[in-house]
Parts: sequence; structure tokens; C-alpha cells
Amino acid sequence: MTDMPASEALKALDTITLLLETDSLDQFLRALAKSALRLAPGADGCGVTLERQGRPVTVSSAGDSATKLDEAQYGQDDGPCLQAMRTGLEVSVPDTLRENRWGDYPAYAAACGARSSLSLPIAPRSHTAGALNLYAPRPGAFDDIDLTPLRLLAAEATGAIALAQRIADGVEFAADLEAALRSRAVIDQAIGVIVGQQRCTPEKAFEVLRTASQHRNVKLRDLCAELITNIAGVPPAEGRIQPRA
Repeated sequence: MTDMPASEALKALDTITLLLETDSLDQFLRALAKSALRLAPGADGCGVTLERQGRPVTVSSAGDSATKLDEAQYGQDDGPCLQAMRTGLEVSVPDTLRENRWGDYPAYAAACGARSSLSLPIAPRSHTAGALNLYAPRPGAFDDIDLTPLRLLAAEATGAIALAQRIADGVEFAADLEAALRSRAVIDQAIGVIVGQQRCTPEKAFEVLRTASQHRNVKLRDLCAELITNIAGVPPAEGRIQPRA
């Protein structure tokens, strides 16, 4: 088996370019899996496992074999990809028919046509810990190739995934902030209505609305939207909040 040319290996390792050329974390992870497959010509499947909300998930895959093999390990809460993710150590399976670790999983993998596998840790000991999981149809598929590019890819992916996660978190925070601003605008309108009706201070108007919200067991924002709709005949505008100049 011939190894990938150096120029192709360097291209596959350029995770920052991959990140910049994709529109989402999911697209980046799919490109990452495809890059790993190019670096391991004997493999026919690659899955990227990340821990989300305390549970392992195959967030992306390339080839036909990875997803079902990853999920079989999740089902029994044990297997090479989970061991790599949890320990931060590389886990190699030279031949699933000769493997006695992880209970029934090796026999299942062999029955699915996976005779060898390699799991490389991603972002070990972090909140985005995971593993890059490669599967091959013949035993010893990873014994006669240079694993250095794959190891470098997993190491590069650690930083890129952390960066992508920070970007995704920032987008989510911005969306949450905009939603909060919209709610605040609706609440302010309702406070204005109560001030006009009861000739009271804004503080007193807010207390009136908050008390009504608690008594009716309705969210304050929804109560205010209902009040404005009843008075104006139309619901409050939900247009995008624009920052003041």
C-alpha cells in the first residue's frame, strides 16, 4: 500500500483552511472525516465522536461503515472509540476476530465487515472531548501506513474544534441576546400601557405585570404581548432588533 503524497497530506492537515471554508461546525467535521479517510487508504469509514450533554454522539462520518459501528459502542457504553475519548490515548484494533476487549462489540464489528480499526483522541480532557474513528475491511490495515499525518490531523482538529465551538457559542449567545432584547422591548411597551392606564410609576407598572404573570403562571413576556395585542388589535412587532447609532 502506498502512502499519500506529502503535498496531499499537508492539504488534508490544513484544518484552519477547512474551518474557514465551511459554513458550520457540522460541515467542518464532515470535511475532517473525509480528510482522515484520504490519509488512510485502507479504511472505508471514518466517524467523528464528540461528547455532547454528557453523551457520545457521532457528529459526522464519511464512508459507509462508521456510524453503525460507533453507535454499537455507545449502546453498550464501551468500545475503542469511547476508550480513546475517555482516556485521551490512541486505541488500535489489529483484528476484530482476535480481539477480546469490549464484550460483544468485536464480533459485531467483524460481522459488519470491519476487521480492524484505529481511534485517535480529539480534544482530550476538555468539554469537547471526542475521537476520530477509522474502520477498515481487512485486518492490520493501519499497520503498514505512516500514522504521523493522522495523529497530526487529530491534534490539529483539537484546536480547530475548540475554535469552532467558541464561534458557535458566540452565535448562540448573540441569538439569545437578541431574543432578550425583543422580550425587553415588549415588556417596556406593556409598562407604558399600564403607566397610562393607572397613572403610576414605571416601577409600579412592572410590579403589576410581574404579579399578574405569577398569578396566571404565564411568562412575563407572553403576558405583555397578550396585553399589547388586546389593546392594539395586532401582536407586537417581532422584527430584528437593531442597535442604536
